[in-house]
Amino acid sequence: MNVIATIGLGANLNDPAAQVEYALAELDRLPGTRLLARSSLYASAPVGYVDQPDFVNAVAQVETLLAPRALLAALLDIEHRHGRERSFRNAPRTLDLDLLLYGSAHFHEDGLTLPHPRMHARGFVLLPLLEIAPATVIPGRGRAADWLAACTDQHVTVLTPPAAAVNA
Repeated sequence: MNVIATIGLGANLNDPAAQVEYALAELDRLPGTRLLARSSLYASAPVGYVDQPDFVNAVAQVETLLAPRALLAALLDIEHRHGRERSFRNAPRTLDLDLLLYGSAHFHEDGLTLPHPRMHARGFVLLPLLEIAPATVIPGRGRAADWLAACTDQHVTVLTPPAAAVNA
């Protein structure tokens, strides 16, 4: 069964904008998966460990036949191919791919929580998400747009013009 999944992308090392663009193209090549929409690129200040470069972020929506764990494994494989190292929490990274939403799934298992447990509190997720899917509802939390006001203290700026849906 095809499911619409939402993926957050971020990078702040080794030409971050290029890392995110390459990863967006790789999402469209995953088995049983096609890229439906991708946001503009956004710049955001780091969260947690702040002594590092700013991030480039985006959000993508894909239609996929992959189950949540298989999609997560594919995302981790893409990160690995981009040289992602997990030296410490919130460390600088060449690429970070987060499975934000998987249809209307709402569950927690070891290593996978859907929806992503912090997406509603991150402007660098909400702004690009609302750009491509303004009516998004976060299961268990409500409309994504309603959470944006709580993120006004976060510095997030658009880097590229708004992107149109792809493969429409």
